[in-house]
Order: sequence, then C-alpha cells, then structure tokens
Amino acid sequence: MLDIATRIALGPLLIAQANRLRRTALELPEPHGPRSGKVGHGDPVLRLLVAGDSSAAGVGARTQREALALPLAERLARRLGGAVRWQLVAESGLTSEGVLQRLIRARPQPADIALIVVGVNDITKDVPLAFALRQRQHIADWLHVHADVRHVVFPALPEMETFPAVPKPLAWYVGQAARRNNRAQARWAAKQTRVSHVVMGGVGRPDLFCEDGFHPAPALYARVADRLAEHIIAVAAAATATESTTETP
Repeated sequence: MLDIATRIALGPLLIAQANRLRRTALELPEPHGPRSGKVGHGDPVLRLLVAGDSSAAGVGARTQREALALPLAERLARRLGGAVRWQLVAESGLTSEGVLQRLIRARPQPADIALIVVGVNDITKDVPLAFALRQRQHIADWLHVHADVRHVVFPALPEMETFPAVPKPLAWYVGQAARRNNRAQARWAAKQTRVSHVVMGGVGRPDLFCEDGFHPAPALYARVADRLAEHIIAVAAAATATESTTETP
C-alpha cells in the first residue's frame, strides 16, 4: 500500500524525470564484431544462443569481445573443455514482445541453451508485467519448437536504482519495478521444466557502468558473464545427468 500511495504522490515528478531522461540520454551504438562463431578447441560440446535487448547486444562495449555473448561463450568453452558454437540475436530497445518478433525474423540456428536478456525496456516503456511474462513464455515455447533449444535461461534484472543516469526518486520507482519483475519471473520459471531464472543480485555497481550511466561497461559485462556461465554449467550438468539416467537400462 505504501508503494502505491508513494507512486501516486510522486506521479508528476516521476513522469517529468522519465521524460527528461528520454530526451537527454546518451545513445551509444551496438559494438562492432562478429555475432556468431566458434570458440574453444575440439568438437562442439555446446551450442549457445544469446538474444535480447541492448545489453544482450553489448551496448557500452566497443567490440563484441568486450561485451556479453562472446566472452560468455569463451568462459563456457574453458569450463566445459571443448568448443562452443555461439550466435547473437539482439537489438537495442526491444521489449519482451520485440525479442520474440526479432527471433522469429532471424530464424536462429539450433542451439542447446538460449540466454534471453530482456526486461528493462518492458519497464521503461510501461509494458504490463503480466503481458511481458506471457511474451517470455512465447519466447521459450518458440525456441523449444523452432530452434531445438533444450533450456532457456532468463537472468533477473539488475538493481535499476543503481543506474547512475537515473535520478531519484525515479531510481526508487524503477528499482521497485525491477524487483517485482524478478519475483514474478522467478515464480513463473519455477513452474517450467526447461526454463530457469538466474539471480543477479550483487553483480552490478554504479562504478561499473559505461558513460551513458545506463549500460554495463566491459568490467561489468565480465562479471555478468561469470555469473551466467556458472548457471549454464549447472544446467548443462543437470541435463547430462538426466540423459544418463534415462539411458540406463
């Protein structure tokens, strides 16, 4: 009740701050570099698809080598001791619905694991949370059917109140919205058999953002890649154990 009352009381100020932020925000390009490839040695042991919004695309980094998808693939290849084939389907500004439509247009190659980085634009564009979650369900369903994906990973949103570009009290408001998103996404993912939610708390810090104050700098992308690699390794190990059990006579 306090949050609702506070949002109503601060409504005009929040709207004014949000509009000003949209007008003055520094727009950075997506980084240069390949959006697919193979890393590591030997036969491929994992096929990775990374899809989503500007953070999936790596905005805030100069090249894909400093961004998210390629460093994550490299970490997985080292941990798994084999090659990882990776592909990136991402675009700045996408909501959950936009990511779904982008995937349908791109028709990505088959993958074992899909990482979907999405949600911030759902909040900044006032997309109802229930609608956003339905679109994420559609993303997972589409990937299972059309890209042969065995498991879809949805990271939690970062603590948006720590974004340096976002002024107070708007920072408080988007931080609350991010936490609501994370709780709802975790509940939804827990009911799925081939979907998981990754807790990302404590990864970000205000000093690890790039010059726009909104996207990760390379050092933060590295921390995010470390956290996600741990989760994906655990998912892959669990899948292997399940397959071994199933094949045992």
